[in-house]
Amino acid sequence: MRIAGAGHYTSTFSAAELFAASYYAELRYRPDEPGWPDRDRFVLSKGHAAIGLYPLLADVGFFDRTLLDDYTRLDSSFGDHPDMRKIAGIDFSSGSLGHGLSVSVGMALGARVQDRSFRVYCMMGDGELAEGQVWEAAMAASQFQLGSLVGIVDRNHLSIDGNTESIMSIEPLASRFASFGWKVHAVDGHDLDAILDVFSALETDTVGPPQVVIADTVKGRGVRRMEGDIQWHVGNLAGADYDDVIAEIAGGLQPLVAAGADD
Repeated sequence: MRIAGAGHYTSTFSAAELFAASYYAELRYRPDEPGWPDRDRFVLSKGHAAIGLYPLLADVGFFDRTLLDDYTRLDSSFGDHPDMRKIAGIDFSSGSLGHGLSVSVGMALGARVQDRSFRVYCMMGDGELAEGQVWEAAMAASQFQLGSLVGIVDRNHLSIDGNTESIMSIEPLASRFASFGWKVHAVDGHDLDAILDVFSALETDTVGPPQVVIADTVKGRGVRRMEGDIQWHVGNLAGADYDDVIAEIAGGLQPLVAAGADD
């Protein structure tokens, strides 16, 4: 973020454990073969959190991490939102909120037509659930019994405009997804072990109800000055403030061991 001068800090921090659990334990992929037809697909519908995804992709081997040194600079492949045409490991060029679940439904249908067993994971922000297109996709996923589709909702309760319940209430969220024919899993989105347990409990039948993991999170988690503060949806850190935040994050990190992705 120091390279860009500003960024979507809090939207990334609320999803950090979800990213880690997905790429170090859950998803099936081959970094040396990004186009492997049987890889699981990951659609980052909340594309503004891409800065949280890029380092993971580099760490598991999709590309050399030094490429991130030019993040957002002219001619860099790495922008504020992910571009599937330029970055290995990106399955969808996201940015316009509310589109990701529809794309994921199409991918899951494609897997069925091609008789492939890959799963499609779609990470959504809770603010984008105010978009009608999301619920049209939710209906379609249930209608077509897309058991291979897994939605992940980063339920941090805040969007750029404020509290989601003040802007457009989405509660009771679990009941709403259930009423659309989805199997719902709720989890503390900052409890890594709990997230891994939920992923392990997902149904494996490709024909059946779609599934959604609703992760209760805190926007800006891990940085006290940012937690729950909408002013940091997009922000800038410089000088001593930057150093203080880096030290705070480093002090709260726990070691993660990457599991073999292609199991």
